[in-house]
Amino acid sequence: MKILVIGSGAREHAIVNALLRDTTAHEIVVAPGNAGIADVVETVSLNTTDGSLIADYASEQGVELVIIGPEAPLVGGVADALRAAGVPVFGPDKAAAQIEGSKEFAKEIMNAARVPTGRSMSATTMAEVETALDEFGAPYVVKADGLAAGKGVIVTVDRTAARDHAEFFIHQGPVLIEEFLDGQEVSLFVLSDGDAVVALSPAQDYKRAFDNDEGPNTGGMGAYSPLPWLPEGFIDEVVETVAQPTIREMSRRGSPFVGLLYCGLIVTPKGIRVIEFNARLGDPETQVVLELLESSLADLMLATATGRLASVPEPVFADDVAVTVVLASEGYPESPETGRPILGLADALEVPGVSIAHAATARDGDGFVSTGGRVLSVIARGADFTDARRRVYMALDRITLDGSHFRTDIAERVAE
Repeated sequence: MKILVIGSGAREHAIVNALLRDTTAHEIVVAPGNAGIADVVETVSLNTTDGSLIADYASEQGVELVIIGPEAPLVGGVADALRAAGVPVFGPDKAAAQIEGSKEFAKEIMNAARVPTGRSMSATTMAEVETALDEFGAPYVVKADGLAAGKGVIVTVDRTAARDHAEFFIHQGPVLIEEFLDGQEVSLFVLSDGDAVVALSPAQDYKRAFDNDEGPNTGGMGAYSPLPWLPEGFIDEVVETVAQPTIREMSRRGSPFVGLLYCGLIVTPKGIRVIEFNARLGDPETQVVLELLESSLADLMLATATGRLASVPEPVFADDVAVTVVLASEGYPESPETGRPILGLADALEVPGVSIAHAATARDGDGFVSTGGRVLSVIARGADFTDARRRVYMALDRITLDGSHFRTDIAERVAE
């Protein structure tokens, strides 16, 4: 199958690696990709938010499946243009992608579908923000309504910081003030063809920049899968009480959701609650979930895109575990330093069970340099979490990027 993957990060690199593991050989092209992706498949330079351009390219090149990785093309309607051109696409239309594009819309869907979630208040003025902060109290949870490149959410006990965050984003649209929910967070990816729903392996990611969940929120500093501490029946409960009602409500509104619904969950003393929905695979959870997937990712995604999800076998996952740790540039997330050489990648890949997904790299002669904040995702699988952690940190110790940092406590709580 000829497959076009849209995106340029570690998530897309992980998708490509999973497609390459398929027993059926595929012709894979990535737009625009990155330096690491370009080492293994063809990359092309395309404006990935221009739906007409992407649709014309896919049609001319005989692409049989388009996989859209990031949120911006989805919210911008790239999937709509591809479907109008008759190209199968894994990713929701613009209307359905609003479940990520607007936090207010997502809450509306949850309430209509009776999905368990925290209380929230929408604010369009600072007076309304102050009222909502008074209502819920500390810790304060303030979210920008629209896409904010992973920087739209703050959770803090500092009221001034919460107020400043709201004031920064309120000029761009509403902000949501939510009650703080305490418990363990879970990321569950759910495939949907607009009707059928199939869950993948759950994962947990780490948002704070530094060990012990300290420092600012980031796009994600690491993840692990599966989650041995989840209660029996957890996935079935999420499908029945969260995913399926949401998919039904989207269809009822005339905006069927076709693609991957990311369920950001928290397990509270009162039960499962939804923190957020995303309209695509999460990063860095994708790196560990797909590492363990033994079924054909291409088959699952094509069946999702063409309304045949109920006809394919349930996805199978390895009995191993997987851990990923993000190597970040100095200054990330506030002001990352870029352009610095990355050394030791070949040595790191010699550690058994280790792979590397590039996120923000460029070629510099025979080597690589950093081009952004989250530079690499180093992934390791092992028989258990102690084994996987040993491998991933052994690999990280072999990589040199001046000033870089990474968390040392990823999956520590589940290691034997």
